[in-house]
Order: sequence, then C-alpha cells, then structure tokens
Amino acid sequence: MRRSPEPYLWLLFSGGGVVAALVVPVLVLLFGVLMPLGIVDWPTAEHLRGLLDSVLVRLALVVVVVLCLFHAAHRIRHTSEELLGIARFDLVVAALCYGGAIAGGIAAVMLMF
Repeated sequence: MRRSPEPYLWLLFSGGGVVAALVVPVLVLLFGVLMPLGIVDWPTAEHLRGLLDSVLVRLALVVVVVLCLFHAAHRIRHTSEELLGIARFDLVVAALCYGGAIAGGIAAVMLMF
C-alpha cells in the first residue's frame, strides 16, 4: 500500500500558517509602518550585514520563507480546485504549486548561503 504525502503537506501548511501569523505581521509593522513613519530608526547596512553573518539568522530566514511559500502553495492549490472546479487536474495543480514553492525555497537557500 502506497502512502500519500498529504499529511506532510498539511504539516508544512500549518507551520507556514503559524509563521505567517506570527512573524510576517511583525516584519510588516516594522519595515512597512514604523520605519517609514520615523517612529523606529532604519537599521544601517553594517547592522544588517552583522545580523546576516550569523548562520542561525540566515537559517531562520530561509525557514520563514520556505514555510510561507508552502503555506501559500497549499492554499492556492485547494482554493483554485474548489473555486475554479479543476479538481480533475489535481496532479498538475499540485505539481505547479509545490514545484513553485520548492523553486522559491531553493532560491532562498541560494541567496542566503
């Protein structure tokens, strides 16, 4: 009996949902609202480079990006199948969505490392 990868995809979806709900709003608040309004000072280039020197920070950023990409891929897959009625093309839609998430994850790893 062949097992389905669906539980693992749901695990990535839920992990991405947690990251999207907890981390992304903080980043949007800082870089999209507080810094442009002058409430919080912009970090200097040297400070950002210093942060990215740590492998743990780079790894955390890659994890955030990858989980958000898989969350979006899963949501797009199931929403498009429901709204557009293309459930018969599930394999193609899944390949496009998760393939895009994997490609984005590879690009994030290449940029960070």
